[in-house]
Amino acid sequence: MKIKRLLQSFVLSLTLLSAAFAAKPPVTDDYLVDEIRSKLASDQIVKGGAIEVEVHDGAVVLKGKVEEERQKDKAEKVAKKVNGVKSVKNEIVLSRP
Repeated sequence: MKIKRLLQSFVLSLTLLSAAFAAKPPVTDDYLVDEIRSKLASDQIVKGGAIEVEVHDGAVVLKGKVEEERQKDKAEKVAKKVNGVKSVKNEIVLSRP
């Protein structure tokens, strides 16, 4: 009987522990802004750039200037990959020297 109770307690503990790790905090617009900015800053193609990130209810708007079309395209791809992003509107323009 002691072994059975011990096993039940162990299984219950594992269940509660896995539920605690599986619970994710709600994704807020502020979180999305921070996450997207961080990923853009560390991307080798985008290189951070002068890109503004706005988020309203999961809808992202990217603004600013980049030197190359591939930077613009990559910024949009990076933003779309962030968990919680519902849509991305890319208003980034190319700056010509």
